[in-house]
Amino acid sequence: MKVGILAGGLGSRLSEETQLKPKPMVEIGAQPILWHIMKHYAHYGFNEFVIALGYKGYVVKQYFADYVMHNSSVTVKLKTGAVTLHNNDVPDWTVHLIETGQETQTGGRIKRIMPYMGSETFMLTWGDGVSTINLRELLAFHKAHGKLATLSAVLPAARFGHLKFEGDLVRQFVEKPKTAEGFVNGAFFVLEPQVYDYIDGDHSSFELETLVRLAAEDQLMAFRHDGYWQCMDTARDKRLLEELWESGGAPWKVWD
Repeated sequence: MKVGILAGGLGSRLSEETQLKPKPMVEIGAQPILWHIMKHYAHYGFNEFVIALGYKGYVVKQYFADYVMHNSSVTVKLKTGAVTLHNNDVPDWTVHLIETGQETQTGGRIKRIMPYMGSETFMLTWGDGVSTINLRELLAFHKAHGKLATLSAVLPAARFGHLKFEGDLVRQFVEKPKTAEGFVNGAFFVLEPQVYDYIDGDHSSFELETLVRLAAEDQLMAFRHDGYWQCMDTARDKRLLEELWESGGAPWKVWD
């Protein structure tokens, strides 16, 4: 089963990082967040990726083109230029890097990678969010209900601590609890290929158009996940993820 990852947006709310690279290439612990997402999928046995490129897509291409060299010991014969790679810890992934246009919207990017996804059930997510979602349980849930689409519904943490009062007396302080507003779309989709028929073209928004249409036709189901989930929209989010990784307590690191 293939995994599509959208990696072509501008990432304007993280402009201090994305002036030079697309948001999925912003690093957490010396590796792009895209790598963290792919490691999560690979942990559950999903090793073939179709990455939809747009803004500064060449940075993503260069990263994967050089991945083996940068992550291997090498022997170089200077006279001949021959390079021997000694690969000790390079993942067995197949990565398709597909140009989907600079201005293409999310639905359009999904439709543009369609020729590379095959005609079977596939997974899809954004290139800027990590989680502890059990992807095998997600897939089993999708297969059991028989609808065209499943999204992962998550409870994001609130930005600030919550105060509970009795008059002016603080009775309870909760540091960054799960949001009281309820579940939100956390991506990590499982989709049937018929979903492509719900996307009109390059200017279609997957969130605002495709998912709305699927829901209206009772074809969209929610896999509820109350565990860890975090997107990287801002510099603050990036610092939070970096601190968790550097502390050795990153919840999303489910792989060995």
